[in-house]
Amino acid sequence: MTILGWVLAVSAIVKGTLILFGYIHNQVFPHPLEEAEEGKYLRELKGGSEEARNVLIEHNLRLVAHVVRKYESSGEDIEDLISIGTIGLIKAIKTYDEERGVRLATYAARCIENEVLILSSGGKLRK
Repeated sequence: MTILGWVLAVSAIVKGTLILFGYIHNQVFPHPLEEAEEGKYLRELKGGSEEARNVLIEHNLRLVAHVVRKYESSGEDIEDLISIGTIGLIKAIKTYDEERGVRLATYAARCIENEVLILSSGGKLRK
């Protein structure tokens, strides 16, 4: 990945994290996409659409909040958990393959949780 690619990825992570903080504090989340809408954006993403990627991230931030709430009592900072979870979501969207027959949310939830477990406290967090 080029330096510009890394800068854009970090920018997207920061933007996604800030949006998620706003949603958590205001308790307002965008609704998950309908199956047909999700499919449309996944097809656009395969074509290289950054906007489709951003829509998929934004509409799955509720999932990040849901997954990281399991770890609130771990003693880790919730903002750190959300940032790490957002990275997991971005990785999930990047690597998702609908040919495997698994819904994006199912795949993303596992990626988010894995990222939290791997990157937080060296994988020592427990549910």
